[in-house]
Amino acid sequence: MAKLEILEIPDPRLRTVAKPVETFDEALSELVENMVETMYDARGIGLAATQVNVHRRLLVLDVSDAQDTPREYVNPRILEAEGTETCEEGCLSVPGIYADVSRAERIRIAACDRHGNAFEEDLDGMHAVCLQHEIDHLDGKLFVDYLSPLKRRIVMKKLEKARKQAEKNAAKARL
Repeated sequence: MAKLEILEIPDPRLRTVAKPVETFDEALSELVENMVETMYDARGIGLAATQVNVHRRLLVLDVSDAQDTPREYVNPRILEAEGTETCEEGCLSVPGIYADVSRAERIRIAACDRHGNAFEEDLDGMHAVCLQHEIDHLDGKLFVDYLSPLKRRIVMKKLEKARKQAEKNAAKARL
């Protein structure tokens, strides 16, 4: 297995709309394993293929308390959505930023596993929120898109300031 690089905002590749997975083979299984390893290593609860610069409709998540129950969703689609709940969200592609986002409280989804086996599932709570967040990635959307323009500008300024500080620290470390 290999840890993959996670793209970070403002990388334009995060805005790429993913294409459906058509081939269910060993390469797909390996990608799923690498994505799970990357998600755990980054201490995340979800990761979409778009975030690792693979523009196919695939995501992994693990919302279990023990972080020992990874799930995979290939070509996920939301069939039904009801209710609304607001949760604080963060994102591996938007490091250090958290904001309240409103999403459907309950969803019914259809997807496949890495072997092409189709299934449907009813989800609620954090599982439903996380899946909606990751599907947004597959559609080229980030959670900051749900913020007001003012809040989005503040977030972008914070990220730019943190990026400049990290570059400055890295330059000092090389001296």
